Amino acid sequence: MESLLQDLRYGIRSLWQRPGFTAIAVITLALGIGANTTLFSFVNGILLRPLPYKDPSQLVILDENAPKQGIKSFGVSYPNFVDWRQQNHVFEDVTSYQPNSISLVGAGEPERLPGARISHGLFELLGVAPSLGRTFTAEEDQPETDNVVIIGHGLWQRRFAAADNAVGQTLTVNGRARTIIGVMPPDFKFPETAELWVPLALNEKLFTRTDHGLNTIARLKPNVTLGQARAEMSNIARHIEEQNPVTNEGLGVDVWPLRDRLVGDYRDALLILLGVVAFVLLIACANVANLLLARSSARHKELALRAALGASRTRIVRQLLTESALLSVLGALLGVLLAVWGKNLLLAAIPGDMPFWMKFDLDLRVLGFTLAISFLTALAFGIAPALQASRTDLNEALKEGGRSGGTGHNRMRNLLVVAEVALSLVLLVGAGLMARSFAKLGQVHSGFNPENVLTLEVPLTRAKYPEGAQQSAFFHELMTRIGALPGVSSAAATSDLPLRGGWGRSLTVEGRPVQSVGQAPMINHAVVTPNYFRTLGIPLLEGRDFTEADQATAMKVTIVDERLARQYWPGESPLGKRIRFGPPESNEPWHTIVGVAGAVRHARLDRELNQTIYVPYHQIPVNWMAVAVRTTVEPRSLAGAVKKEVLALDKDQPTANLLTMKEIVSRSIWQQRFYAMLFGLFAALALVLAAVGIYGVMSYAITQRTHEIGIRMALGADRLKVLKLTLGQGMKLALTGVVLGLVASYGLTRLMSGLLFGVSTTDTGTFVSIAVFLVGVTMLACYLPARRATKVDPLVALRYE
Repeated sequence: MESLLQDLRYGIRSLWQRPGFTAIAVITLALGIGANTTLFSFVNGILLRPLPYKDPSQLVILDENAPKQGIKSFGVSYPNFVDWRQQNHVFEDVTSYQPNSISLVGAGEPERLPGARISHGLFELLGVAPSLGRTFTAEEDQPETDNVVIIGHGLWQRRFAAADNAVGQTLTVNGRARTIIGVMPPDFKFPETAELWVPLALNEKLFTRTDHGLNTIARLKPNVTLGQARAEMSNIARHIEEQNPVTNEGLGVDVWPLRDRLVGDYRDALLILLGVVAFVLLIACANVANLLLARSSARHKELALRAALGASRTRIVRQLLTESALLSVLGALLGVLLAVWGKNLLLAAIPGDMPFWMKFDLDLRVLGFTLAISFLTALAFGIAPALQASRTDLNEALKEGGRSGGTGHNRMRNLLVVAEVALSLVLLVGAGLMARSFAKLGQVHSGFNPENVLTLEVPLTRAKYPEGAQQSAFFHELMTRIGALPGVSSAAATSDLPLRGGWGRSLTVEGRPVQSVGQAPMINHAVVTPNYFRTLGIPLLEGRDFTEADQATAMKVTIVDERLARQYWPGESPLGKRIRFGPPESNEPWHTIVGVAGAVRHARLDRELNQTIYVPYHQIPVNWMAVAVRTTVEPRSLAGAVKKEVLALDKDQPTANLLTMKEIVSRSIWQQRFYAMLFGLFAALALVLAAVGIYGVMSYAITQRTHEIGIRMALGADRLKVLKLTLGQGMKLALTGVVLGLVASYGLTRLMSGLLFGVSTTDTGTFVSIAVFLVGVTMLACYLPARRATKVDPLVALRYE
């Protein structure tokens, strides 16, 4: 311990006496450690931190699928959910929920809040109890007796000033008076960002076996494995299919751990990015190792004197590793500060609120990770220079004119430079592929024109507008009012805005072979008002738009998109043909095709176009619609006027999600943009570190060869030859690193296939352009010190050392 304290005191003095060296090393390490800590805080918050529920590893998500129709996730029908709950022997309980925006009327402006309809027992299944009051009972989970509500902690504070007597008071929720029976604990918002909950209150008449869309969560019984649960649920699905062949043909059940379902697409991207920042840290380590090698060369006489006075090789290595550890700790402290700033910066780049269970605090796990990589970093950049420095030739080192450094040091520095260039190339290729992928995504034709379009959701409550005629009349009047506003060129409403998902229904085509429900194709189904296609800039390729004449009593009509028209009526016009929704066994009316519209991407820009049919709002009115307004001015400048027209029609009618279509497009690709930004940021950091490392090695090499260069110039070598000599030395290292980097990139970029769109993981153009770019940067890093070598004064150089 005494010798360790001596090493620490001497190490601190040594670093303090060389502030330039210390500052460069600490900043370099801080950039690498900070980048790793920042990203690990995201990995921890999404992949590692336990979910805030009782025994979260026992929670699973149940979902229906339809393999014959190519549907992986179908949502659950209520009767199937009831059968699962009653027939299984592997779950402690099975509950269901449906995320739903909820209208809240009271003091002030009407409010639309994220909420959910949940079956009784959900909170008990999650192991979360209300901080006040109680949860729903089975009796309250019925259509006629569901006049109760549970509110979140934040809503309790906003609306009731955190008063205990809030329980028992009444709220007007979705147009109905409901009694508050409970308040949930702080930060609890399952699912996603829900702030209040009402009973699911369904039965088989309200939600039949052909209606899908419920979410279902269950808790495994102790000692029941995921495989056993999947096997039993498959047997139950087959049994239900045998009893209900018309509605359940071909339907299966998926059982997934809750975390796997919540994490979704994040896992692969985060793990790849964690590997990327590990490369950045390795490059930082290589840079600091080169600095230490250069410094140990300058200290060769000091180390030789220590050895001559009796210091063992182990003692010298320990002293040098202690100094490395001090540098690493300083780098880690600064890195944590950079991580806090970097985390906040990345969160600001994510649109919308993250789910409540995602916590990105620098907790003990993150700080432990930082501490671990700081010590591993100290070993990574410290061990090689320490071992090199401890190999001292006392006779040579103690001579008055002894040379500083040796071939071992040079060889090690050269290897580190090659490694830096290779790692940088891998990161630059990855960043190049991500940039090209994002550019390709931006070039995808969405099928509509997002310029100058304002959107907002207007959800009518069934309690206030129970009849379709009432809902239809409301939106007809609203479109008339908004369309008359100054600066508005057209206005329309739809049940499904592009890039915001869609409502799927099965389809039957007149004259086609009869198909059962399990084989009927699924298409996107949108209810729209007249002027919708004009407002969204969707081209009408054939036929006509809907008009006010397409009323409930008129002939049932529809407009299909071009993909569906090409599939079912290739080479001929679909106008006048008839389709209907649901399987052949259903009694849905036939709809006559009166128009063909351009194809639109309703789900995501990076997914295949969905086949879509449109029906007029007056014939199939729904209570939830999104209003789209095409303007001749900046869209958001009309937001207040549009909301004012909604309140003029109904002072208690809330609106939600006021966004421009350009914002919707931007939010639909935020993940791809986020990943491309991170790849680019880390690759740029790696490039700077590598360039600085090459420059440092070349500068040191030229300093070492000053005597040799002077002799060459004294013997007649001109400046061009000296430039070629010194530049060639650096470029050999750079080109070796580029070749190794290309080989590594070819293998490693294949891991990115799931993150790319429209670009191959072995895209030749990206590989070649990045390699040429890196060669250019390394040539510049080599040229600057090489140019300095050409200005050496032979007389001064011959006196060197």
